[in-house]
Amino acid sequence: MKTTRLNKTLIATALGALLAAPAYAWNEGGGEQADALTLEPDLENGLDVYEVCSACHLPEGWGSHDGTFPQIAGQHASVAIKQLADIRAGNRDNPTMYPFAQEQSIGDAQALADVVAYMQNLKMDPEWNKGPWAPGTAEYERGGKLYADNCTQCHGETGLGSAEEFYPRINGQHYNYMVRQFEWIRDGKRRNANPEMVEQIKNFTDQDMKEVVNWASWQQVPAEDLAPSKDWMNPDFK
Repeated sequence: MKTTRLNKTLIATALGALLAAPAYAWNEGGGEQADALTLEPDLENGLDVYEVCSACHLPEGWGSHDGTFPQIAGQHASVAIKQLADIRAGNRDNPTMYPFAQEQSIGDAQALADVVAYMQNLKMDPEWNKGPWAPGTAEYERGGKLYADNCTQCHGETGLGSAEEFYPRINGQHYNYMVRQFEWIRDGKRRNANPEMVEQIKNFTDQDMKEVVNWASWQQVPAEDLAPSKDWMNPDFK
């Protein structure tokens, strides 16, 4: 397996953001999160740890189109570290994932650094679940306007997010999964959500929510990040 590393500049920037940021509940930092960000990942161990994750997220990291499990292939390592650390610390409610994310199941902070580096390097599903309104429809166009007015500052113009700021990549994420998470964030059911996002979207109607997520789901993923076909299988699991 090809060995790659988390960019050390990215780690330093992300860690600096943690230390400088106010203690929002969504990103308090410290503990395992800070530890994992500073550790050099071991991708061989990351593969071993990922075998636990593959039962739900699939060997390829593509999750499920019905939104039960998100696509984690290609997600920023810093974002995945934050989410795993939050689940382990009880800052994010995820009863399904909780037992599999604990130290006794996958290991310590080093294991977090290892497995997220492995996930980040997986090629993404080239036929991810998209919303019901294709480009050119009125709903798609309204969603694009909502996105431009409310989402670009954090998630970028095409949904690539920001590894340095812990904003997730939503480009290529399944529509059904994003709708559920958006609703939970809007309605206060996701406790580790960014409070700025909660405030930004609090007045979105259900239709607004579906249209903006629909627009994001149709944004093209860079070709180099995608698997060559929907039939691609992770060679590490053959």
